[in-house]
Parts: sequence; C-alpha cells; structure tokens
Amino acid sequence: MARILVVEDEKKVASFIKRGLEEEEFTVEVAHDGEEGLYMAETNPYDLILMDIMLPKKDGLAVVKELREKEVFTPVLCLTAKDQVQDIVSGLDSGSDDYLTKPFAFAELLSRVRALLRRGAKDRGAEIHMGELRLDPVAHKVWRNNKEIELTAKEYALMEYFMRNPNKILTRTMIAEHVWDYTFDSFTNIIDVYVNYLRKKIDRDYDKKYIHTVRGVGYILKEE
Repeated sequence: MARILVVEDEKKVASFIKRGLEEEEFTVEVAHDGEEGLYMAETNPYDLILMDIMLPKKDGLAVVKELREKEVFTPVLCLTAKDQVQDIVSGLDSGSDDYLTKPFAFAELLSRVRALLRRGAKDRGAEIHMGELRLDPVAHKVWRNNKEIELTAKEYALMEYFMRNPNKILTRTMIAEHVWDYTFDSFTNIIDVYVNYLRKKIDRDYDKKYIHTVRGVGYILKEE
C-alpha cells in the first residue's frame, strides 16, 4: 500500500488526515514543520506528500521548490486556506501537483490522493520530438532548436501533455483532468493562464507557432 507523508503543523488536522488515510489502509507518517518535512521527504521514499502551505520554520511552497531543485519528484498535494488565483498559481509554480483549500471534506481529499497516486511520479521514458521541439521526460526539460526553454513544474507538465498528444484538440476539461487530475469548472481560468505562459516561452520569439487556440473549445499543438 502507498506510503504518504503529511506535513501539517495543526496537530488536530494532521491527526484527522492520518486517521482517515490509515482507515483506507495507507501507511502515513507526519511532520509538523517545514524543516522536518523537507528532511523526511529527502531521506525516505514516499508515494505522495500532503503539504500544508503555512508552516513554521520553512513554508510549504519553499519546501516543495527545494525538493524539485533536488530532483525529488514525489507528487505533492498542497493544503491551504488560501483560495485566490495567484495563490494557486504560486503553489503550482513551486512544483506542487495539485491544490486543495481548507476546509475540505475528507472524501474530496481521498479522491485527490487516489488520482495523484494513479499518476505516480513524473513519467519517464524516451525523448519526444515534434518539429523544432524536443522534450526529455527523464530530465524534465524542453528545447526548441536546441535552445533550452526554462519552464516551471506545471508549465512542463502542460507541455508534456501537449507533446504526447500532438495535432489533437485538447479541451480545458481534458487538460484539467490530465495535468491537474480532476475537473473543476472555475479552474479553467488557471488553465488559460498557464497556456498563455507556455505560449510566450515556446512561440514568442519565433515566426512558426506551435500552440494554437481552438476558439470555444480548447487548444492544439501543431506545426503552422
């Protein structure tokens, strides 16, 4: 059964989550501050990390960012009372895989946990090529004309989804389900924001464009 690390300074909340997950037969360990959470995540193999944002000693986003810089790609579900768009963007840019605002129903938490566990760690495999674009799933890097393009963790995940589905129209719902693992109607604005971020980095300095909007439907990656 999957091994999960819960990093949460509110002991009642941590206990609630731990008890609920253990009832579902998960193995659960708990850290109560950011430094302890970082140490445990670096030194132990986990299948998933539940990370509170507001933590003593080191905040959750800083912990996630540091883990990604050290090439620890364990999926992370951030837990926080913040629910503004910019807060969500900041959480995802730090390298987290999903975002759940407090208070939440345990059933929703469990659904997110299972979705992330199904996806597992970042996909690994052979390089993907499309025209001038190249993506390395092992190194989590993208190039255009052999020039590396600096992407945040979520921009990379979005780009990988596009490159694994070239010349296909991807709806916002499809992107939400595959890149964020669930459908959330009000989340489409975040999707548009990230596609725009990605488009600027991939296409802005070139005449040939790859990322195209299909008005009223979604987006498509194709040479044009």
